[in-house]
Amino acid sequence: MKKLFLFLVLFSNTIFSQTKEDVERDFDAPDSLYREDQFYFNISYSSLQNQPSGFRQNKFSPSLSLGFVRDMPLNKNRTFAFATGIGYTISAYNHNLVIDPNNGNLDYSLIGNDVVYSKDKLSIHTIDLPIEIRWRNSTPDSHKFWRIYGGFKLSYKVFDRYKFVADTGTIKLSNIEDINKFLFGTYLSVGWNTVNFYAYYGLNPLFKSSAKIDGKTVDLNALHFGLMFYIL
Repeated sequence: MKKLFLFLVLFSNTIFSQTKEDVERDFDAPDSLYREDQFYFNISYSSLQNQPSGFRQNKFSPSLSLGFVRDMPLNKNRTFAFATGIGYTISAYNHNLVIDPNNGNLDYSLIGNDVVYSKDKLSIHTIDLPIEIRWRNSTPDSHKFWRIYGGFKLSYKVFDRYKFVADTGTIKLSNIEDINKFLFGTYLSVGWNTVNFYAYYGLNPLFKSSAKIDGKTVDLNALHFGLMFYIL
């Protein structure tokens, strides 16, 4: 019995040692089934296109985005991939477009150069669904590589806020019905290692056709350009 017990102890120690060595060896080896760039963060300048005559932006208009995507490689070398996920964006636009509530309706007008005001800002919060195709020359043992990521982003507006401040008074609005609930656009991210140039172009306008200035629709759409940062 003592010999059997001693044999079992020695056998268990041998198996444990081999298992531990295997785990350590696998842990240290390059991961041939790696995935890239799961989390992202970008900061951009928000510009508005298709501006009506007399429209202008002022001050810095920032846009901040963060999110998570699932990287799904498409080839053996894992240089091509498909990715989709979820994100959140806050975009602020400083301009001279006034949104004025009038008996339950919204009137839109542009501020002239002779009017003094301290704030005319529209902020939009969206939940984003990015869908993209990725190319990179990455390897299992290096995280420094060139990348070109391009795709399509569908955004759902969850909140908006507008504030106008002038000597004549203050206007505060939120959840404006004339702003489109769904926004969509295309984007591109290109760069090396942690420094990546990012650009997004909105394919539909921020406002519905019900928003008009002097009978013409406000067809402003977003153009963002800035920097994108990725984290595994």
